[in-house]
Amino acid sequence: MRLERVTPRNYEAALALSVRPDQQDLVAPVVTSLAEAYVFADRAWPRLIYDGDRLVGFLMAFLDIPWNPDRDPDDLRSGLWRLNVAADAQGKGYGSFAVAAVCAEIGARGGTRAYVTWESRAGGPEEFYLKLGFRPTGERSGGQIVGVRDLRDHRQPDR
Repeated sequence: MRLERVTPRNYEAALALSVRPDQQDLVAPVVTSLAEAYVFADRAWPRLIYDGDRLVGFLMAFLDIPWNPDRDPDDLRSGLWRLNVAADAQGKGYGSFAVAAVCAEIGARGGTRAYVTWESRAGGPEEFYLKLGFRPTGERSGGQIVGVRDLRDHRQPDR
């Protein structure tokens, strides 16, 4: 497995990625993420997930975003903004690989925590993120649960 930048050579394949129909309300389509990556170019880190030559997913991290600038302008956070794994590629470790890659990138930039948000509902990703070591902060963002993973803790998350 590997990550690649989105380029003129692969963006059309990226736009064709789609999650399962029952997950479409949980994650924005890749086209929306790429538009946001363009608008927030200094804070977004979009990447495609490949297994060999096969495109299996898309991820986008956010890097050093002011979380609540009115309350605490120094509260800068980084984490997983989007994760789209192709419907036929789910359950094969690509999502775990993507989360590990985002955490590694945040750590390489000096970050000590990774954040993610999720919708808490049947069929949602809550169990996935909890197994990867994220814990709810008690906060909400856009109605979603905010989770954090301490990158200084080198213990393996539950599998």
